[in-house]
Formats: sequence, structure tokens, C-alpha cells
Amino acid sequence: MVKIAKRDCLTSHPIPKSDRMTAPKSLPFDLSKFPRSPLLEAVTPIQPLPRLSARLGGPDIFVKREDLNGIGAGGNKLRKLEFLIGEALAAGADTIITVGARQSNHARLTAASAARVGLKCELVLTRAVPRFDDDYINNGNILLDALFDAHVHDLPGSTNALEFAEDRANELRRQGRRVYVCPLGGSSPIGCLGYAECAREIVAQSDASGLMFDRIMLANGSGGMHAGLVAGYVALGLDPALIIGFAVYGSALKSTEITVDKANQTARLIDDELKVEASSISIDDSQLGPGYGVPTKSMLAAVRLMASTEGILLDPVYSGKAFAGLVDSVRAGKYVAGQKLLFVMSGGLPGLFAYRAEF
Repeated sequence: MVKIAKRDCLTSHPIPKSDRMTAPKSLPFDLSKFPRSPLLEAVTPIQPLPRLSARLGGPDIFVKREDLNGIGAGGNKLRKLEFLIGEALAAGADTIITVGARQSNHARLTAASAARVGLKCELVLTRAVPRFDDDYINNGNILLDALFDAHVHDLPGSTNALEFAEDRANELRRQGRRVYVCPLGGSSPIGCLGYAECAREIVAQSDASGLMFDRIMLANGSGGMHAGLVAGYVALGLDPALIIGFAVYGSALKSTEITVDKANQTARLIDDELKVEASSISIDDSQLGPGYGVPTKSMLAAVRLMASTEGILLDPVYSGKAFAGLVDSVRAGKYVAGQKLLFVMSGGLPGLFAYRAEF
């Protein structure tokens, strides 16, 4: 069994044994050549959701708790930031700049990670979501950004955030600063390596428990989490088609194009002979609703269902919509008793406070 960056493949809750399928014993591919800054303290657990599964009927549902990390209120972006911060430090950076919407989880965790390693942080945040209430503008992630001492550039939704960030980086470089610019969602090929590693972690947990999942479901926003998992599964010789993304940022067509491209770039970092076929990327945009960050009735119901049956809090922008997709799929009879579904929960708890009025 390959050890995963000091994080053994344990879960905080026992997973039932299953003789249906077995995971591969070898977990090949080496990411040690990439600089990395340790931000995760342990393997994130896979937990069964027995009360929720019973409520829905049909398959057994499990959750991969990517929200359970110690820095900055936790979340999936920390996996990407291990590699992004690692690259920034290796390049001698003293400042990191990233981009996102006003309530960006990635921005919040970039600010927290920068504080942990001693980098200055600037956040280029746009009013991309059409919300102007006080909770959205001043609470949730934006409150935490200030606590982490990040400098926030508050810009209109029409702004090209990455272009602004590059211009700001050049301005700081002229002042003698060494600046690393991080893209939307941390979803560069380097950042996506964090989820290639997570693929290996999931397989190791499956191997240790004797449990194999029929489907893995997650939110697809900037595409990095989905692309990294797909690249990891391809590198492990496994079928990436079992991974299903629910689009929360754009249409299924556009999200698929972005995810295929990022998955291939990430796979080539692992092994330049690896290739990800477009047909292996499955994205469903039925939960997108009116657009990114705009609440839907199914999201609100899914957040309440998870909270009231399992005491687990989903966020309203990413996991809430994706879990609504899982719930709808089960209720439509797409999955049956005996099947095992794994939901990768990305975190984003502070976002709930920015959507107080809806709840």
C-alpha cells in the first residue's frame, strides 16, 4: 500500500465490507517532483449516510468530507493550494494574487493558506453574482478574507479579473515584489494535481475497506476538482466515466470542454503519454438554475435534507446544487438498492451565511 503524503487511508467512521468489487492493489504515479506545501493534516474521511440513504431509498450513499480540513474553515481548494503554494514558494514568491467572485471559497482559502506560510495575499473579487444584500456583500467568506489580512480588490462583475490580477502583479513586481498569480478556482494543471492525488486517496480508502463505488458525484465549477479526479483515475488505469459532475458555473457543453482540456493537461504532467477522452467526462447541468451562485428550490431542499438527516452542512453554491442532482437522480430511479454512491463534498460552509435570507 502506498502511503499518501503522511496521510494514511483511514476513515473516521467504519465503512462496511463489500465483496462486490475490489480496488487495485498498486497505486502507481509519483507526484514528488512537484513542489508542495503541506496544508492538509489527514486523509479526509469517507462517511456513510445511513439516515439519508434510508430516507431516499435505493442505493447506499457515502460522503467524502473535503470540508474537514483545519485551515481557513476547510474545503477542497486546499488540495490544489498545496501544489500552488508549493510552486509559489519554490519560485521565491512573497505575494500571491488570485481571482474569484465576491463569495469565493478559493479566495478565502488562498488568503488563509498565505497567512499560514507567510505570503502576502491580494484577492481580485468581482460582483459576478447579481446579489447586493448586506449578507452577501459583507458576511460569509468576505468576512473571513479580512480576518486573514488579505487585500481585496472589489470590482464590477464585467471586469476581466485575471487581466486585472496580472496588471496588479506587474505593478508590484516593479516595486520589487515577487508575485505568483493563481487562476480562478486554483484550477491550473498544477492545482489539479491535488485532485489526482485525491483520486489515489479514494482508491486507497476503497482498497482498505473492501468497498468500491458505482458512481462518484461532485460539483463542477471551474472544473479543477473533476479534471484532477479524472486524470488520477486515468493514471491509475481506472474508468473515469464513473465520475459525474453537476455543473454549477456554466452549461454542460462548456463545462465539459473546460474539464476535458484541464484533465488532459493534468494527466500529461503525471505522464506525458496519458490521454483523457472527451467521452469519459460526464457533466449534468440540470441543477445550474438561472446561473452561478443563484439559489434554486432543489438546492435549498437538498441542503435542508442533508442537515436534517445527517447533521452535515452543504454550501449553497457548489455542493448544495450538486447534492440536489444526486438526490434527483436517486428519486428518478437511476440508482438502485445495492449500489454505492460517493458524494465528494467540497466545503464552503461560510457561504451559508451569505445566503441567510434564502434559508
